[in-house]
Amino acid sequence: MNGVPENIKPLVAAARSACDSTIAALAPRTDEEARWPAEALRALADVGLMGLNVPARLGGHGQGMVALSLVCETIAGSCASAAMCYGMHCVASAVIAAKATPDQEERYLRPIAAGRHLSTLSVSETATGAQFYFPQTKLKHSDEGFLVTGEKAFVTNGGHADSYVLSAESSSGAPGDFSCVLVDRDAGMQWQEPWTGFGMRGNSSRRMRLDEVLVPHANLLGAEGDQVWYVFEVVAPFFIMAMAGTYLGVATAALDATIQHLRTRTLASGDTLAQSAIVQQRLAELWIDIQRTRALVHAAALAGDNGEPGALPLILAAKVAAAETSVAATNGAMTLCGGIAYRDDARLSRLLRDARAAPVMAPTSDQLRTWTARALLGLPLL
Repeated sequence: MNGVPENIKPLVAAARSACDSTIAALAPRTDEEARWPAEALRALADVGLMGLNVPARLGGHGQGMVALSLVCETIAGSCASAAMCYGMHCVASAVIAAKATPDQEERYLRPIAAGRHLSTLSVSETATGAQFYFPQTKLKHSDEGFLVTGEKAFVTNGGHADSYVLSAESSSGAPGDFSCVLVDRDAGMQWQEPWTGFGMRGNSSRRMRLDEVLVPHANLLGAEGDQVWYVFEVVAPFFIMAMAGTYLGVATAALDATIQHLRTRTLASGDTLAQSAIVQQRLAELWIDIQRTRALVHAAALAGDNGEPGALPLILAAKVAAAETSVAATNGAMTLCGGIAYRDDARLSRLLRDARAAPVMAPTSDQLRTWTARALLGLPLL
């Protein structure tokens, strides 16, 4: 684990242990059946990783974006769906922890750290697409609490999480002025059709409908209407680094599978594919691209954790690079491995499908390029 900080090595090793014991073996079934990876998340809880981004004083590991990207990368090497589900839980945990009240610490963060509570984000909507920071879901005050009405889309861990960090338009109605609340699983939301996607088939990315669902006032995160702060200080940075790590793990898994195939595939001449100069050159290009992306992802995460002034454009660019690299690496791997990679049960075909979502997952690559440029120019991101 060259380049991994010493204090994070045990966490990466724990993730590797869960992958070797449980997650890797279940990955084909997770994909084939579009099955939510309950056993994978239980394995990660058993090795103590569910509180990765929960403060140490509450029983968590108190880690930031470096650990999140590395652990997600490790899990994704075995199962991208499990990495997605775990990453979204960690992002939600970081959002809760950012301005948690003592009550929220006891009801949510301590159980998360103990591996007894799964959370996730619920911010995307069909009506706003990639502009997740302009929610249309309504938040109305009542004597008993907030009444939440609207529909969320692409809710990872949908129907399985114990709580959902949900965004809603605040009472002011001003664009970008929105709030986040914690909605418990038994609050009365309705779940739409199961997720049967092209890739990331185990992440249970479902639609949620809410019709005046009552949420206690105590479940408001931060102050009402201050969620743009959350978006660029917590939600986007942690989500981007979780996804960058995940897609870097997919790319690395494709590279490793390709190297194994090239070493063992023997031609009639007696040579292996690994002895072809053209194949060697193409493999080197894939490896160089992955290493370049890994350096950017790790630098971005470290800059974010250290609060460096130039961290934001690095973080924004990290997901763009990881998305492009994962798509290029899986495409290149399919070409290098030839027809055998196109079987229905081939691991590379699964990795290719998992990688393809990366550029369009909000914030999309195009959106992140725009934000990166605006950050470099000193312009407001929105």
